[in-house]
Amino acid sequence: MFDIDISELSRRSGVKASALRFYEEKGLIVSTGRRGLKRLFAPETVERLSLVALGRACGFTLDEIAGLLGGADIDRDRLRAKATQLDKRIEQLTRMREGLRHAADCTVPVLTDCPHFLRIVKAAGHHRRRYRAEAL
Repeated sequence: MFDIDISELSRRSGVKASALRFYEEKGLIVSTGRRGLKRLFAPETVERLSLVALGRACGFTLDEIAGLLGGADIDRDRLRAKATQLDKRIEQLTRMREGLRHAADCTVPVLTDCPHFLRIVKAAGHHRRRYRAEAL
């Protein structure tokens, strides 16, 4: 299979060329050479970019993703910790979804008069404060 230029890689992956150049600087992808002024990449780079996108969606930084894709031993404890963070976020999002559904279906004329809705709001505020504290 022939190498593809940066514009084709961008089209296939949905990642802007400027981001691809940045990813190359960070060591996430590697060009195989140049055709004129355009960088060339192996076609498999599209799959590697999918892994980068997955890592970003999971909340990893680009430096963390570079470490995971670097070929060295994978820090499995870090993966488990990220999975635990995702579990907490999923729980929070589930509560938020249920709160929105309750708000949409609640028969109380003024939502702030609904005790169930007020509990949801209070819980959301509590989780936001805790999330900020964990981020610091």
